[in-house]
Amino acid sequence: YASEMTEPYYVFRDAGLEVDLASIQGGKIPIEKQSLAPLVRTEYDKRYLKDGVMQGQVKHSLRIAEVDIARYDIIFIAGGWGAAYDLAQSEALGEKISQAYAAGKVLGSICHGALGFIPARKPDGSPLVKDVTLTGVTDKQIRQLGITVTPKHPETELRAAGADFQCTHRLVDMIANHVVVNTQHRMVTAQNQKGGVEAASRALALLAGLGQEAA
Repeated sequence: YASEMTEPYYVFRDAGLEVDLASIQGGKIPIEKQSLAPLVRTEYDKRYLKDGVMQGQVKHSLRIAEVDIARYDIIFIAGGWGAAYDLAQSEALGEKISQAYAAGKVLGSICHGALGFIPARKPDGSPLVKDVTLTGVTDKQIRQLGITVTPKHPETELRAAGADFQCTHRLVDMIANHVVVNTQHRMVTAQNQKGGVEAASRALALLAGLGQEAA
């Protein structure tokens, strides 16, 4: 879903960070065309549509297995329907997230992106999400959107893995917005596509706080 990638991307870029884009297989990242429709596209989506640099990164994303996690301060996982098919199922992603967690990096996700934490482990070998407070897209929102054939549903999978899953419900969950900042585990997670700017901004604040503690 476009804004789940464009909003964090530009929030980080505008803060002075260098941003790389990676995917499970590398190469072109597919974007849901409807998420760039005029009625729903955000200001950040509009920037992307005029930004040849970011478009080039989307076409030539890094392969996650080849990414050197040590080079990054924040690892942020965007969502979308495609994420249900490969994030939780990727051993390579699980290994990279495990490395990032052990190294004290800031972790973030939005919507289905939280599935990327499922295959990761804490240094003691336990599931990364076990007893960790976080959020992701709700089962209710998935039902309301009518796309239930996807193989992994974040709320279901995270609860099954032992996460302390938190969320906010509305009559239509797509308009709900909930962001969880977990300072203990250095994680910032957004419930759905509405939380990209807030989650990225809070991830920056968390990173800044870690820097002050180190100083």
